[in-house]
Amino acid sequence: MDAMERNELTVPAALVHFVTAPFRLRTYTNLVYLMLAFPLGLLYFVFLIVGVSVGLGLTIVWIGIPILAVVFAGSWAMAAFERQLAIHALGAEVPPMAPPPAGGSRTLWQQVTDFFLNPVTWKGMAFLWLKFPLGIVSFVSVVTLMATSTALVLAPIAWEWGVLDVDFYFWQVDSLAGAWLCSLFGLGLLLLSLNLLNLLALFWRWSAIFLLGSQRFAAVPPAPPVVPEAMALA
Repeated sequence: MDAMERNELTVPAALVHFVTAPFRLRTYTNLVYLMLAFPLGLLYFVFLIVGVSVGLGLTIVWIGIPILAVVFAGSWAMAAFERQLAIHALGAEVPPMAPPPAGGSRTLWQQVTDFFLNPVTWKGMAFLWLKFPLGIVSFVSVVTLMATSTALVLAPIAWEWGVLDVDFYFWQVDSLAGAWLCSLFGLGLLLLSLNLLNLLALFWRWSAIFLLGSQRFAAVPPAPPVVPEAMALA
């Protein structure tokens, strides 16, 4: 099959995917994720900026060290929550955040070293930092696109209630027929908006896959169970 035939097969599928966006459950879970991005991003930003600044400022009197420990532990927990949110809301196949537990007991120092040498520790924190500015973009995009398209779709109802006031500079809606035309335009804008927001959610999905897990951990087999020496000799 040559490239032209493949394109002929994929273009209809892409068109069907575009048109059926309002009828897929994933579209609405994506919208929920995008709406939550701003409040969650604000929460993460406040936690990190206050915790890091206070912790670093108080390290000179040693109090800052346990504060920073709480910040790192909290950021790991938040990244783990974001990983689960991306898996369930966006359908992202995010790899594990850490390798399976190693056989045998490890000292506290070894566990701390593993934590700070784990790239997901730092990538997850970067994701939390990015969540605030990108969350603003996501929230504004959802509110603007959905409010505008929904208002246009409901133009005939607004006309009947006498509250319709739409002026496109080059065209002012001043009749019921114009309101219905406005509604048809709103349906097209709604369809386009849902697909654009799905693309924005796809960006979040890729970000979660890259920043909230490591593919090398998915390939690590689980550690064999520790067998007591007496049972091994039996």
